[in-house]
Amino acid sequence: MTLDDRRTVGVEEEFLVVDAAGRPVPRAPDIVADEERLEHELQQEQAETGSEPTTDLATLIADLAGQRTALARAAAEYQAHVAALGTSPVPVQPTTTPNPRYVRMMREYGLTAHQQLSCGCHVHVSISSRDEGVAAVNAIQPWLAPILALSANSPYWQGEDTGFASYRRQVWNRWPSAGPTTPFSGPDEYDAVIAAMIGSGVLLDRGMVYFDARLSARYPTLEIRVADVCPTPEDAGLVAALCRGLVESAPLLVTPLPITRIELLRGAAWRASYSGLSGDLVDPTSGKPAPAPAVLERLVATIAPALRRHGDLDAVEASLDRVLARGTGADLQRAAFARRGDLADVVQDAVARTTPSLS
Repeated sequence: MTLDDRRTVGVEEEFLVVDAAGRPVPRAPDIVADEERLEHELQQEQAETGSEPTTDLATLIADLAGQRTALARAAAEYQAHVAALGTSPVPVQPTTTPNPRYVRMMREYGLTAHQQLSCGCHVHVSISSRDEGVAAVNAIQPWLAPILALSANSPYWQGEDTGFASYRRQVWNRWPSAGPTTPFSGPDEYDAVIAAMIGSGVLLDRGMVYFDARLSARYPTLEIRVADVCPTPEDAGLVAALCRGLVESAPLLVTPLPITRIELLRGAAWRASYSGLSGDLVDPTSGKPAPAPAVLERLVATIAPALRRHGDLDAVEASLDRVLARGTGADLQRAAFARRGDLADVVQDAVARTTPSLS
């Protein structure tokens, strides 16, 4: 495979904007206004960055680090910091961004919208056609729960330990379109399902299609939205490489697996959300419980040819070993809390990990 043949990959990351005491603050509109590559989100305590698409994993990680640094420096102008946390550890009442669409969402979706302050990592992988994209959406579904487990970074909610590694997943599942999907016969059925969801009045528009994996409405990409925002750029790069490897491997993943039914996919995602890498996951190849490290290693082995073709295999194996030894973001948050029993320490530790070059 030549450099020109490799799929591009890009990442969008959402961050909490916090004050020195670790409390989310509604300064994102000011911060975003100062930077070209930053975007508004539903709540004013949140800002989003986006990398440039690239074929090279090291370039992607460097871009993510640069975007995080730029965001942190912009936030500092307003006496704020940015934290890669899937949810806020400390209690918060989010402030809606004054955008007509967001105001309508608040009106029509109740507490689901009002409480929706969660930060994800969205990976865009290039596709050659919508047919290829829909086929990949179908094929990769059983392997998305392990990626959720790997990225789990949201154990706290409104000042309490939820018992989950990724409580963001539980909050996100309140949206009517969130979660896994059953197989689509092709782009026509994919579009028809979305049109029916909008036509029913349940969704406002295509922007509210929150499938775990969806065709991007703006780019020629498949967007995988299952991951929490990751503690470090290197972790986000690992998630991105695995997602690209899955999309590249999709034609080889068409053999039916035991957990292709949506009920089983939801169960597998719930398990990943609950225990992260600390307990068993549902093994996509057997449908049975298996230790999380074994499931992640099986994922890497399954997509190893694609990782090798993109030059990612060695980096992915090294990064996975590092995360398995260190723990997930959820493990890091709980360790930070355990030192003094103060949730402000959790946020401050996350701020330092988000942009280590500024620490």
